[in-house]
Amino acid sequence: MARIVQKFGGTSVADIERIKNAALRAQAEYEAGNEVVVVVSAMAGVTNQLVEYVDQMGSLFDAREYDVVVSSGEQSNAGLMALALQDLGIQARSWLGWQIAIHTDEIHGKARITGIDTAELEKRLADGEIAVVPGFQGISPANRVTTLGRGGSDLTAVALAGALKADRCDIYTDVDGIYTTDPRIVSKAKKLDRITYEEMLEMASLGSKVLQTRSVELAMNHQVRVQVRSSFEATPGTIVVSEDEIVEQQVVSGISQSKDEAKITLLKVADRPGVAAAIFGPLAEAAINVDMIVQNISEDGKTTDLTFTVGTADLDSAVAVLEKNQTDIGIGEILADSDVVKISVVGVGMRSHAGVAQKMFLTLAEAGINIKVISTSEIKVSVLVGEEYGETAIRALHTAYGLDSD
Repeated sequence: MARIVQKFGGTSVADIERIKNAALRAQAEYEAGNEVVVVVSAMAGVTNQLVEYVDQMGSLFDAREYDVVVSSGEQSNAGLMALALQDLGIQARSWLGWQIAIHTDEIHGKARITGIDTAELEKRLADGEIAVVPGFQGISPANRVTTLGRGGSDLTAVALAGALKADRCDIYTDVDGIYTTDPRIVSKAKKLDRITYEEMLEMASLGSKVLQTRSVELAMNHQVRVQVRSSFEATPGTIVVSEDEIVEQQVVSGISQSKDEAKITLLKVADRPGVAAAIFGPLAEAAINVDMIVQNISEDGKTTDLTFTVGTADLDSAVAVLEKNQTDIGIGEILADSDVVKISVVGVGMRSHAGVAQKMFLTLAEAGINIKVISTSEIKVSVLVGEEYGETAIRALHTAYGLDSD
């Protein structure tokens, strides 16, 4: 007997028929003799509609009531899933976040899980009951409903799998696994049988929307085996595992792109101790995350040019913060560019192979693509290029690293 947590995303439970289809997936695991916990998202589009309702109530709202409203989509789907399972003759019931309880901090809208009470769930599973849990929600120390942020149902599923010491957490979605790159861009992209936590974390943070970044971090910290698989096809998916479970690593496992990037260049910045802190301190205080950073020192050593990236949604706010402090810091000119895309090659095999970055730069040069910014980590090389060259870069790199399917 295994213990399996199954999570069904919004497209997998988008209507009654799809909920019934998802229930059949749970039934298959249950009838195979496994203990099953099902985590459900809201129906596709429902959360956006609920957020819109809150926005219509006014620009200033109580975040605690916001969480009550936007968490209701998952609540109704949990009840419907329990009904669907009961209709199949399976003992099942829904458990809301506060009933388990899934404890969180008090940061409404993007709460972090601090602990999960599993005693009652353990007892019910042992009695042969399927537990159905709404994703995305928990309970604060003040006994208020909280939500975990976008993609929070993944986080709920992985956290439950970790707390229950589940053998596996299956994330059911509208794709059948993790690919070497977006198959809509590269028709020869290959589905990976396995991928490491580190690679998946990089790909999630670099624009891959298959898994939420925080859920991958949690899976890695608690060594939860996660499988990404299709709700609509009975085929094996991609398993996210520890590096030591993969016998021989690919040098590069995937190519990612992030379109949510904007470039800011500061010209003729005073070159003195503390200037970087003066620039990035106010940005941090404004909750603006900075990613890639490049600095060029002038020949006379008196000024410097500084280029960095922020999320597209933060561009206007970042420029406003910089303009406010422009004179005090000593910035000559502020240039902003949102027509950029970040392209990254990812692979744990980079740790033991040289020349990965050189091949990337050479491939892009041969394709006539100019690189604006470069950043690296132990298992990743990222470049910033013009938005119009994004797909061309992905196709060229996918071929260059031998990732094309036969």
